[in-house]
This record gives sequence, structure tokens and C-alpha cells, in this order.
Amino acid sequence: MKDSNFFTENNARHMWHPMGHPGAMQEHPPRVIVKAEGSSITDATGHTTVDGVGGLWCVNVGYSCQPIKDAIAEQVQVLPYYSSFAGTSNEPAIELSYELREMYAPDGMGRAFFTSGGSDAVETSLRLARQYQRIKGHSTRTKFLSLKKGYHGTHFGGASVNGNNRFRIGYEPLLPGCFHLPSPYPYRNPFNESDPEKLAQLCLAAAADEIAFQDPSTIAAFIMEPIQGAGGVIVPHESFMQGMRELCTQHGILMIADEVICGFGRTGDWSGSRHWGVKPDMMTMAKGITSGYFPFGACMLSEEVAEVFEKSDAAEGSIWHGYTYSAHPVGAAAALACLRETQRLKINENAAPRGTQLYEGMLGLMEKHDIVGDVRGGHGLMTGVELVTDRAAKTPASPEIMAQVANAAYEAGGMVRVGGNNVMMSPPLVITEAEIQTLINAMDAGLSAV
Repeated sequence: MKDSNFFTENNARHMWHPMGHPGAMQEHPPRVIVKAEGSSITDATGHTTVDGVGGLWCVNVGYSCQPIKDAIAEQVQVLPYYSSFAGTSNEPAIELSYELREMYAPDGMGRAFFTSGGSDAVETSLRLARQYQRIKGHSTRTKFLSLKKGYHGTHFGGASVNGNNRFRIGYEPLLPGCFHLPSPYPYRNPFNESDPEKLAQLCLAAAADEIAFQDPSTIAAFIMEPIQGAGGVIVPHESFMQGMRELCTQHGILMIADEVICGFGRTGDWSGSRHWGVKPDMMTMAKGITSGYFPFGACMLSEEVAEVFEKSDAAEGSIWHGYTYSAHPVGAAAALACLRETQRLKINENAAPRGTQLYEGMLGLMEKHDIVGDVRGGHGLMTGVELVTDRAAKTPASPEIMAQVANAAYEAGGMVRVGGNNVMMSPPLVITEAEIQTLINAMDAGLSAV
């Protein structure tokens, strides 16, 4: 291992970072995180903070889960890799598929297609949705519907259904046939409607209108996050996802629930779909499936969708799609250990009260700081704080202000994530009451710095 001078001198010099400007990273090198324990991280200067980001919405069981670490180490010794393309398999992946089916049977899921992460899982869901429609004899069903403000990864398919132009504009033209519906976002929406229930009905009406305009016989699938994460923690009214499920069923459109963030307990339930009482046709998963300890993901399919593939002839139903690392044995072993710890610790039951504590803490800061325009959360352990320089005009806070808030919060003991003019928090689901209070205090310090 190189010494500390090497890392200081070479930080961001030879490595481009996701979601940032390469030149800016060189001018202002990122923090080097050197270790982590429980719900806290420590940087190269020795500064320790509560990780309010959970790595990236993913370290659900915290950084000290020994069973996952042991499972990875043991599997590397036995079988570090082998392909899962047709003809070969491995034991951890087979066991994991069984465990996932058991865990998500209440959501109607019956099969798993393993991937390397969330973007891969979304790409898989979109491809399988089109293939499903072709097998059914609906070859004109090629279009996709999604929500503005939604985030579905960075592959061309995922970027095409993404609803945030930050991830789109520099890479256009994207996949044709992708259309975006209004987000059920009470703070900012084209209907100027702040009542969540009324807004949900307006968004559903807009969806019905768009489906009619596109012609239902041309639409393969609709994809949504049960709670929009990277878009700013946008929580829809409870009627919205149920209403979209009804529209999809009515028009023969597959519903894909992007559970990459919401799955494995973050909403207080094992899935965001279950939180809203909805059974989708497919679910995309990653992040919490291994708590971020190993890159791994899954696209799950309902029994009904799976049956269409399994009963078709080989020419139509063969899946000519996959990844070198699909069903990676080390990843599958990590996921198995993570699922068991996730369920043993009942981290969803901690996510609910700690999420309420964090949400209410941010509401308290909104009363104290005029720069806070909106606070969203209250459904599990994910909270968004939208910053504005003028509450009446809802003028978004500048990037400079956002950086100032985040840096001051970090120095005060809490790592938070900035996205646009939103501060987002999604800490480990094992976080304690005292650590949540540390995050609240750190955000207070951050907001006081501007």
C-alpha cells in the first residue's frame, strides 16, 4: 500500500469520478474515505462522521456485518467465479433465487435474473418487457412510460426512462419511444397543486391521457420508483401507485417497480411496492441486496410473466441477454448472508421509527431556517430537504450554497448528499436514535452556515 502522500498527490489525477466534473475533481479533490464501522465513516484526515448517505442508499446493515464479510471470504476460497450462462450454474445463486422468491412471494414475484447492479437490472427489465410483449403476439408494444424526476440508472435504456434531464442532455439522442409523465411532486408540479391526494389524481389523469394518445397497443411497460429517491425523496400519495397499477392492468402494460433504493427495508416494508399495497409485474433490485458489500442486482418477475416465457417455444422465449457477472457466486454468497442478516435484525422495523425521527427533525429545522423550502420523507429511512433562497418564489439554492451546507454538515459530524438543490439522507437501517440526532444537529450546523 502506498503512503498517505501518494494518495494526497494523486487524488482524482488519474481516476474520473462518477457524477462530477473531472477538472473540478482535480481542483477540489474528493474526500478519501479510509474506513467505516457501524453507521460511521472515517476519512484520511481521521475525521469521523455519521454516514447519512448510507454509502449510496445501499449500506442497509451498516459497515460491520461480519456474516457478509465471512461469506465473501469463504466463497472466494471455494469458487471465486464461474459463468451462469446456459449450461452452468453455482450453488449460492440457486439458493439465493429460492430465498428471494420466498421473501418476495407476497409481492407476487416468482423468478430472479441476476445482474451486476441496479442499472443492469433496469436494462434487463426493459428488454424482457419488450420480449414478453412479442411472445404474447404484441410486437407493436415497444414504448416505455416513466415519471419525471425518476432515476433508473445510467445505461442507455435506464437513462432514456430517467426523468431528470441532468442524466440525459449530454447523451442525447437516447432510446426512442420513451415518454415521461408528471411526477406526483407536491412542491413543484405543472398543476400548481400542493395537495398530495388531488395531485395524485391529476397525475393519473395525465397518465391515462398519455396512454390514450400513444395508443395502449404500442406501450410495453411503465417503470416507477415507489418513492423517488435521487429526484429528491418524492413521496407520492398512497393512491398513486395503486392507480398506476390499475391503468397498467387495464391497458395490458407491464408495471416495473424500481426497488433498487426502496427494497430490503428502506421504506419500513420489505419493498416499496408492498408499502403501497401494489403487486408489480417486475421488480428491479440492487444496493441493499448485498448492503453494497459486493456489486450485485436482480430483476425479479412475477409468476404470470415468467410463465409466458417458460411456456413459449425456444425461438421466442430464449433470453439472449445477460452479463459476464450475472449470478456471480461471490455476489450471490454475499446476498444470501445479507438477506439473512436483514431479516434476522428486522432492519425494516428500525427504519420506520428512525425515519420518522429524521423527518420530524428536518421539519423542526424548516421552522428555524428560512432557506428550507420543503421537507419530504416520513415513509421509512429516506428524507429530502429542498433548499431555496426565496420561499415565496421557491428559488432553488445555488450549487455554491448547497456545497457550503453539505461541507459544514460534514465538519459537524454528518455526511449528507446533494442533488440539485436537495439535500438527501438515506443512512444505514441499523442507525441508532443518537446517531439520527447527530445527523439532525449536523444539518442544523450546515443550514446555519449560509
